[in-house]
Amino acid sequence: MIRTVLTVFFCVAIAGAASARTCGDTGSGFKAWMAAFKKDMRAQGFSRRTLSSALNGVTYDKKVIRLDRSQKSFKQSFEKFYARRTKGMHRIARKRMKKHARTFKRVEKTYGVPKEIITAVWGLETSFGHFMGNKKIFRSLATLAYDCRRTEFFTHELVSALKIIEKGDLRAEQMVGAWAGEIGQTQFLASRYVDYAVSFDGDKRRDLYGSVPDVLASTAAWFKGNGWRRGEDWKPRSHNYEVLKKWNRATVYQKTIAQLANELKHR
Repeated sequence: MIRTVLTVFFCVAIAGAASARTCGDTGSGFKAWMAAFKKDMRAQGFSRRTLSSALNGVTYDKKVIRLDRSQKSFKQSFEKFYARRTKGMHRIARKRMKKHARTFKRVEKTYGVPKEIITAVWGLETSFGHFMGNKKIFRSLATLAYDCRRTEFFTHELVSALKIIEKGDLRAEQMVGAWAGEIGQTQFLASRYVDYAVSFDGDKRRDLYGSVPDVLASTAAWFKGNGWRRGEDWKPRSHNYEVLKKWNRATVYQKTIAQLANELKHR
C-alpha cells in the first residue's frame, strides 16, 4: 500500500509540475501541453496502448471551460434547489429500492450505509442512471488539467482516469460522463473510482455504468471509507451529516441528500 500511495503521489507531482509550467487560459498551448503530459505518463509506466486509446486526438474543449466558470444552480435557495432537483423522484426512488431490495440488503450488511442515502445520491446524480452525461471524460479532464484554475486537482483526476483504463475496468470509448469528468450512475470522479469502486456482481470488473450492484456497493464503499457510522442518523450537525459534506461541497446539495433520504425513510 505504501508503494502504491508513493507511486501515485510521484506520478501526480511530475504531471502537476509540467502542467503548472504550461497551463493556459486559451487553447493555444494545449497541443504542446498534451505532448508533454503523454511523455510524462509514459515515463511513469502507463502503456502506449492506454495512452493512445485515451489521449490520441483529444482537443481543447471551450464549452467545458464555460461550464466550469458558470456553476449557478448551487447558488439557489435550498427550497428552490430541492423542489427542482427532486420533482417526481420519490415514486421512482421507492420503485428502485423495491426492485433492488436484495442488493440493498447485502450492501447495507457489508458497508453499513442505509439504502435511503444511496438511493438519494443515485437519484440526484443521474436520475437512477437515466442521464450520466454526454461529454468525453478524457477530453474534459485534459482541458481542465491544462486550464490554470485547478490544474493540480484535475491533473490528479486525469491520471486516475488513465489508471481505470490501465486496470481494464473500462475502455476509453466507454468513458463518457459529466463535463467535469464524473463517471457512472452516481457520478464518481476518476480518483473515487480508483479508490472506492468495487465489483459486487461477481464478475470481478468494476462497472459503474451498467452494473447496479457495482454502483450501489461502490457508493456505499465511498461513504464507509469517508467515515460513515453504521446505525447512526444523518441529521444536521451529526457525524454522518459531516460525511455528506464530503460528497459534495455545496450546502444545498448536502441538505437535499439528507432531506430526500429522510423522506424516503419515513414517508
